[in-house]
Amino acid sequence: MRPTSPSIPERDFTLEALKQSLRVDGRGPLDMRSVVIDFGPELGWVECSLGKTRVLAQVDAKMVKPPEERPLEGIITIHSEISPMASSDFEQGRPSEEEVLITRMLEKVLRRSDAVDKESLCVLAGQRVWHLRLTMHFLADAGNMLDCACIAGITALKHFRRPEVEVIGDEVTIHPPTERAPVPLSLHHTPFCLTFAYFSEPGTPPILDPARLEQTLATGTLSVALNAQRELCVVQKAGGVPLAPNEIIRIIDLGIVKVKELDALVEARLKEDWSGRTVEVR
Repeated sequence: MRPTSPSIPERDFTLEALKQSLRVDGRGPLDMRSVVIDFGPELGWVECSLGKTRVLAQVDAKMVKPPEERPLEGIITIHSEISPMASSDFEQGRPSEEEVLITRMLEKVLRRSDAVDKESLCVLAGQRVWHLRLTMHFLADAGNMLDCACIAGITALKHFRRPEVEVIGDEVTIHPPTERAPVPLSLHHTPFCLTFAYFSEPGTPPILDPARLEQTLATGTLSVALNAQRELCVVQKAGGVPLAPNEIIRIIDLGIVKVKELDALVEARLKEDWSGRTVEVR
């Protein structure tokens, strides 16, 4: 289904407001919507809300035989599909251009950036490794689903615990939580994605975390993935707006500050959840 276009008065009003560094929802050009993180009853079950955009991330693990070319590494797969539940602009089984971009970016940010130590998922070399499956459910689309999904995904990986494993010779024993406490995943870093929208009208500044209307009117977007250690993980530019190198560096410098705030928020919510959660049952 073709996305619905905004009306002419709505478009003109929004673009004119953006030229004056004003946004319809009252934010400044470089302000994000409020981030709310909720945890479910199971480990690795996280729902993230970015304004009215909502994404549910869930991690589960099973033991499999590794591929022959990588016998010492675990496997991580990411499954995401945007259904009409998120927005009527999406159709079941027919991925849109936006859905393809989101899926590719999630792969780059969460899997290819080596956020999870894959070698730590190896149980018995060449015979048994952990296979992590991260499933993303897009519940509501109010703009910028990519950033919301990245926050949900990395938080779910930090929240998840895999069962304790004991290896004696070639015999592998998986201990349930009633016997031994589950083990957290080994993470190299925690990348977060920030999306900036650009407009072709002269004098219009770039905006962070575009809402659905702003995203529809934008000529192009720039998504950068950073971690709290000031490392640049991924840069993805979509759209036809030319950007100078100095502009990209400026955006990265702005993103570092925002990412540190997101990292602190995620750590605080994880600490709050663990203080009231019983993981090991004896």
